Amino acid sequence: MTHSRLLEHDLISGESVTKILDLGQHAYADTFVKSTQLHMSEPVFPLEVYLNSNSGQVQVGYVSNAEDRYNLYGYSYTSSNSEFARTHWDEYAAQLKETYPAHKLVIEIGSNDGYLLNQFGGAGVQTLGIDSSKDMCDIATAQGMRCINAVFTGKVGTQVRKDIGHGADLIIANNVFNHANDPVDFARGVKEMLSESGVFVFELPYWADTVDSGRFDQIYHEHISYFTVKSAWNLLAQAGLRIIHVDHVAYHGGSIRVTAQKGPTDSIPDHVQQFITTETQNGLFDPNTYIIMQHGMQARRDRWLQDFYKMRRFESSKIIGVGAAAKANTWLNWHRLDHTLIHCITDSSPHKQGKFTPLSRIPILGDEEFAKYENPYALILSWNIGASLKKALLSINPTTRFITQ
Repeated sequence: MTHSRLLEHDLISGESVTKILDLGQHAYADTFVKSTQLHMSEPVFPLEVYLNSNSGQVQVGYVSNAEDRYNLYGYSYTSSNSEFARTHWDEYAAQLKETYPAHKLVIEIGSNDGYLLNQFGGAGVQTLGIDSSKDMCDIATAQGMRCINAVFTGKVGTQVRKDIGHGADLIIANNVFNHANDPVDFARGVKEMLSESGVFVFELPYWADTVDSGRFDQIYHEHISYFTVKSAWNLLAQAGLRIIHVDHVAYHGGSIRVTAQKGPTDSIPDHVQQFITTETQNGLFDPNTYIIMQHGMQARRDRWLQDFYKMRRFESSKIIGVGAAAKANTWLNWHRLDHTLIHCITDSSPHKQGKFTPLSRIPILGDEEFAKYENPYALILSWNIGASLKKALLSINPTTRFITQ
């Protein structure tokens, strides 16, 4: 049994926060249950979202123990899992190496299986990975990468700087900064590890895209903060880091890639200010925006379930989910769908196959499961790579039909 606690104050400023969204009770979205653990009850906490308009911070309402989130159950997500992801990280690495070629030490926080960090190695270049999952560190270490198994904090950053004896030229952190229970402490740890001229580059889902699309499924317990450019500026400024560039990229259905350095934060670069102005004009810091969003989420769920149960009434074909992603678990549990309604979920990752989804307990199998049935239905859960998934499934079984979220 693990516990959560209510976050009554903004993690950046310490000011009060306002509840803006409520998704009900959810388990950890990135937890996948082994067959030997089916007799156990995984932790379940309220999944709520809160806002502080002044800092631009959007955060979960209840925070849990970070160590439990990644090691209570075996962690299954690998950053090299799909061709789509590998292509993205290949392009990411190529761009950074071209922009910042004079690097002698590269550190990746949230290094996962080491796919991205290994692209920075070479003659005269040191690399170091830091990851909260012991399973992922074991995979990376087996490939010859130096990896520290730790939930990253300011204390870890200080110790790394002390052990190495000098700062890093490049620190990268992708889809991990938003996992920090104390994001200001995380940023201070980064500053400790940076050389005076070093750069910190991080990428994560952009809250503006979440609100614009209405796709709420990247809200889950592992994501403590939901970044706006306004919150990123205020957060980094608390640690003495200054944003020098922001890119809006397509990964994860819309992400921001932020580059920061040590330096004064008395003036905001024009293009960064433009992001913040647009966020404000679009109502991201207005609680009334989320009253509309909550109603929209509920209405779409009701319509979808009405159509789903009508289809089940007249159809006997298997319904198979596609993509055992964390976002899938938020979506499934919001719709109260479980193994009694969904035959299975297919996923290409061997680290997930043979396991079960949290709370809903749907078995995870390989895509070849589609070949066993005539006219199966495919419910695409990893919608951000939906086009490539549909093509692959039709090559396995041309009679496959598709259900949209």
